[in-house]
Amino acid sequence: MSAPAPIGLLFMARSEDGLRYLEFLDRKSIRRVIASHADENPGAEWIASLLELRDVTAQLEAYFHGSLRGFEVPLDPVGSPFQLEVWRALRDIPFATTRSYADIAKAIGQPRASRAVGLANNQNPIAIVVPCHRVIGADGKLVGYSGGLVRKKWLIEHEGRFGRATVLPGEITETLYVPQVEAPRREVAVLVAKSPAPAAGARASKRPSASRTGLKARAGRGEVGTRSAKPRPASSRRRVAASASKGSRAGSRRRS
Repeated sequence: MSAPAPIGLLFMARSEDGLRYLEFLDRKSIRRVIASHADENPGAEWIASLLELRDVTAQLEAYFHGSLRGFEVPLDPVGSPFQLEVWRALRDIPFATTRSYADIAKAIGQPRASRAVGLANNQNPIAIVVPCHRVIGADGKLVGYSGGLVRKKWLIEHEGRFGRATVLPGEITETLYVPQVEAPRREVAVLVAKSPAPAAGARASKRPSASRTGLKARAGRGEVGTRSAKPRPASSRRRVAASASKGSRAGSRRRS
């Protein structure tokens, strides 16, 4: 029988400036995920597009194969100035290495903000690429991961097999899944052509004067989206692409 990595289905979305979301889809529909981001993307239009995210999916596949240690994709997360500062600090954590919340607080010059760092870490909108899974408790335990501790444990173990990992006493001893180098498989999720009409809201970002956002959504193996019958003028929108694809099945097939 097959033994897929327990990372699950991933949802991805990007703007013209970079990757905005990468999150675990779990049992949620794409429509529900898009609706949850409506306030951050007022008036957004979501259209499927494969090409817009192929650089992200290619790097994710390489990461799951163990051949990529650092992502090189432009990012465009939406967050408060403090959150953006924390998320930037997370990207400085080396592959197969862990840091504590206190370490991140010190790195951003706010040594007493460990609790706030933990909250920002939990609200990271770009999983894996912004490696919030590499942040652990001061006692070395795995705590506080929005994708679930099973995934956090798997990601740390995965990186530990392909690089020098910080050992967490008593925490990452069991091997959940050992990936092999073979062609990955991606599965189609579900298509949503357009997000629901969002309520008006402000966007807290590193670009305070950011314009309203035009969005695209992508699912599957080809161009499967349709545009709104009355799209907004191009001058008033920024394009954002979104996708849902299976976490790379970089494992071998076992037979009973």
